[in-house]
Amino acid sequence: MNSFKEEIQKRRTFAIISHPDAGKTTLTEKLLLYGGAINLAGSVKGKRTAKHAVSDWMEIEKQRGISVTSSVLQFKYNGYCINILDTPGHEDFSEDTYRTLMAADSAVMVIDGSKGVEKQTIKLFKVCVMRNIPIITFINKMDRDAKSPFDLLEDIENVLGINTYPVNWPIGSGKEFKGVFDRNTEKILSFTANNGQKEVEKKELALDDPRLDEILGQYLKQDLFDEIELLDGAGDEFDLDAVREGKLTPVFFGSALTNFGVEPFLEQFLKLTTSPIARETISEEVDPMSDDFSAFVFKIQANMNKAHRDRIAFMRICSGKFEKNMEVYHVQGKKKMRLSQPQQIMAQEREIVEEAYAGDIIGVFDPGLFSIGDTICSPSHKVQFKGIPTFAPEHFARVRQKDTMKRKQFIKGTSQIAQEGAIQIFQELDAGMEEVIVGVVGVLQFDVLKYRLENEYNVDIIMENLPYEYIRWIVNEDVDPKTLDLASDTKRIQDLKGNHLLLFTSYWSIDWALDHNKGLELREFGTN
Repeated sequence: MNSFKEEIQKRRTFAIISHPDAGKTTLTEKLLLYGGAINLAGSVKGKRTAKHAVSDWMEIEKQRGISVTSSVLQFKYNGYCINILDTPGHEDFSEDTYRTLMAADSAVMVIDGSKGVEKQTIKLFKVCVMRNIPIITFINKMDRDAKSPFDLLEDIENVLGINTYPVNWPIGSGKEFKGVFDRNTEKILSFTANNGQKEVEKKELALDDPRLDEILGQYLKQDLFDEIELLDGAGDEFDLDAVREGKLTPVFFGSALTNFGVEPFLEQFLKLTTSPIARETISEEVDPMSDDFSAFVFKIQANMNKAHRDRIAFMRICSGKFEKNMEVYHVQGKKKMRLSQPQQIMAQEREIVEEAYAGDIIGVFDPGLFSIGDTICSPSHKVQFKGIPTFAPEHFARVRQKDTMKRKQFIKGTSQIAQEGAIQIFQELDAGMEEVIVGVVGVLQFDVLKYRLENEYNVDIIMENLPYEYIRWIVNEDVDPKTLDLASDTKRIQDLKGNHLLLFTSYWSIDWALDHNKGLELREFGTN
């Protein structure tokens, strides 16, 4: 029994979030390097080489050098079992990213030292705040010219509204980058670029070391002493409870590409975060240490392996222990079942799982039974987790197939991709499925949809962008949308579950609908 609880205590499950190009995929690979999961970090931008990031597997990702879907990677380090949920940082990312954050217990926020907080980071950050999950910040690319570290901290505090505590402090940046000062040990780690190999030459120096003048130079040394004094006098105090409540973010400076500061960051991160946290169900809170197994589906991915035309449902285990061939209860399907081919995935490498614990992520073969947000649990102790929010799409297009003979493939393809959560599908009232309205959170998903329908389902499509920017679910179930008094630029639609919605081109049209239809209630998001 002891070992069961020890296994859960070893678990750390976190998501890595960032703006495009902040170096998130590089950091992920360096972490895997320390865990011995890979031997050589792949160069993401090396388009001319055949090397691609380990966490990017979809063909379109390899062509563009970006992460489109969220990968799940597991590795062991210093007695811990670490699950990384790698989220797409691309500007036009999808709802998949939001959902992935629902499966994480903490988040690592990667920020580019020359750019500070960028737009996409704000969106993701808001989801973390909504869930009060701890956020640890890694300010990357210090080996390039960067903003002043004080400005970077101020940026995080002002834009994201969270207090900061620098755990280490950079000495210079770009060509002048000499390393970092570790505030816990009061030692300087001097920087030597080493082309991204795992073994970084670690040179530790005390503040009174006579070699300091020679290594840092007089000006940088004086700047460092002044800045340390300022930090100690005026900065936030470190408060572990505030970190774990998501109110204070510990900040680390480093360079993922040259591998500088990554291992100290990983070691500190493991101390700052906790083992899996309790999760709320509709009626109770589930303790991860409970003997009863429970999990929820947060992601569905079709065609991860073209040769097998498969579909994988990713589950976050919330309590207990999973064992291969065990009997579980599917709450939404109201039936007992055995999970087929349970796997843990490292990009395209898969391993069949014999056992997994609270905090782990497993992928199971899905013949079309599961939906995002579904609960799986022990038949003897039935629970149901709260639904995962469906975020409002911001871009819309009308989509139909070119060849009317391929109607079946078109319906199958659009429905399966919608079940994965990358797109949302709507229909005009009383319309068939030959033509659908697709809503996405980021425009890139239109390209992904077109690419996947052509390559995986052999269907060519015609896509026409629509002028709508806002979508609202109609809360009142007794309202017939056809009877509503609406502005001429408002469209009445329904989702695949038959819920009624309205599409608007402006806030003015939303106000018009509410003013001219007494008692009408609209909501910005649905639930799975």
